[in-house]
Amino acid sequence: MALQRREFLKSAAAAATLTAGWRPQPLMASSGTRPACPFRLLYSNDLTNTLSCVSPWHAKDQPFTPGMLQASVDEAQGVDVHMLQPGLCWVPLWKSETYPLAEHAAWLQEKYGLTPDPFAQSVLAGNDLLQVFVDRCRQQGQAPFISFRLNDGHHKEWVNTPKGDYIATSAAQGITRFYAEHPEYRIGPDIKDWSERVWNWAIPEVRAHRLAYLRELCTQYDIDGLELDFLRQYSLFDLKKTTADQRRQIMVEFVSDVRRLLNETAKAGQRRWLCVRVPCYVDVFDALGIDLPAFWHAGVDMVNASSHYFTTQQQDLTSIREQVPEASLYFEMCHSTWNGARLTEGYDSFEFRRTTKEQFLSTAHLAYACGAQGVSLFNFAYFREHGGAGRGPFHEPPFELLKVLRDPAAVSLQPQHWFIAQGWRGPGMKPTPIPKRLRSGQSATFVLDLAPPGGVWHEGGRLRIQTQQSLGASLWQAKLNGVVLSPDTAVAEPYANPDPGLLGQPGELRAWRVPAAILRAGKNELTVTYVDQPNAQAVNIVFVDLAAH
Repeated sequence: MALQRREFLKSAAAAATLTAGWRPQPLMASSGTRPACPFRLLYSNDLTNTLSCVSPWHAKDQPFTPGMLQASVDEAQGVDVHMLQPGLCWVPLWKSETYPLAEHAAWLQEKYGLTPDPFAQSVLAGNDLLQVFVDRCRQQGQAPFISFRLNDGHHKEWVNTPKGDYIATSAAQGITRFYAEHPEYRIGPDIKDWSERVWNWAIPEVRAHRLAYLRELCTQYDIDGLELDFLRQYSLFDLKKTTADQRRQIMVEFVSDVRRLLNETAKAGQRRWLCVRVPCYVDVFDALGIDLPAFWHAGVDMVNASSHYFTTQQQDLTSIREQVPEASLYFEMCHSTWNGARLTEGYDSFEFRRTTKEQFLSTAHLAYACGAQGVSLFNFAYFREHGGAGRGPFHEPPFELLKVLRDPAAVSLQPQHWFIAQGWRGPGMKPTPIPKRLRSGQSATFVLDLAPPGGVWHEGGRLRIQTQQSLGASLWQAKLNGVVLSPDTAVAEPYANPDPGLLGQPGELRAWRVPAAILRAGKNELTVTYVDQPNAQAVNIVFVDLAAH
């Protein structure tokens, strides 16, 4: 029977009693110290890619089979932890008493005339997808984790669609009866706003519902760990109606409840690892109720610092490491460094600049230099064909990198590609350094955070800027760490790159030679000046990169 309102209120009342005057206490293993987390490389699998991507084991439009999930585990050779996101974490892809899948299917048909999504259909047909995942991970020597999206915002825009009107089939995995019937649980009324249409975690029933799902997952499956994903969607509270202290208290209590749940469902002598996927920018923490030292004392073992959807080299890893020196810290990398304009309507319809092999390696090297124990990969499968037309060419993900990324010494010796690109701003986040609009006579300052290869640069490198507009014959100057750089006429990509998406054209690029002697480990200040004649057109700098050896 589904969990009803009075059961939510009972759970919420118990939580409120615990919260009054509550402070998290250190959770220690029986030996007196917490066991060390042994993992170096984490791999996140959103399940959706098994159907949305064309791959060696999935032809375009081929129906889903559990074997595809197994194949997605098999191909990730070299990872320590494989994290499965069981869909969007709204519709349970497991045997649920909180929200039985058969009940969901009947409601979808009655409310919208929809059938369940292919993954839910597979479960309804008798397949236990999460057990398939756990078993395959065991066979491949990968630790099975579940990554649970706390507040995913996909497909909620369809919730008010009348029956008989057009509705995307994808709505079947993003809308549940409980979500539809409780608009008062949402952060705001604007269903088109991702930050408003998700649930308000200040409401006890919301937290009780999520905890009920987590209890089912931890009870039914022999997983080694659980990740709480704070970034899907990175909106949990109405910031105008809650204080930072209230948000932190709510989330620390929730994390403590999850730690207790993991302990209660663990096998004798087992520590089930608890990971949090959080922003890699500390200025976003208050908006999400994130208090990493308190999380650690409440039982979190692993911190997975993420830029949400992108690979970035601008992050606060050093500060995060200082906040939780005992935790296992990981830095997440993704398939994209920059998303461009939408080419068609719908999801996955935008241009995107793929992360290169050299950028993966350089970013991992920097993460290790900033104190990370390891790195993680998110959306790695999406180098493959998926989404709307006009975004190719596509190809297989660079799986050969997996065994290198886990080795800090090997990573440190690879060719380097440093960059600054634009990303998405989360609530409370400082403005991104890119794009930067300049008029003639104006300058812009950027910071490149670098780590030398093998401890020292030998050959120096080449610095470039890319602009949105053609630069024509305009004049530019670049200074790195106070040294004026010599222009370089070579503006092509520094390394072979099979992915043309959002790469600069020759007329949009300027380049300079960088002597090895002026490069520094850590922060390097770059000043770019538009020195052309007055009244010249304004331009937008949209990408900065440095190849160095």
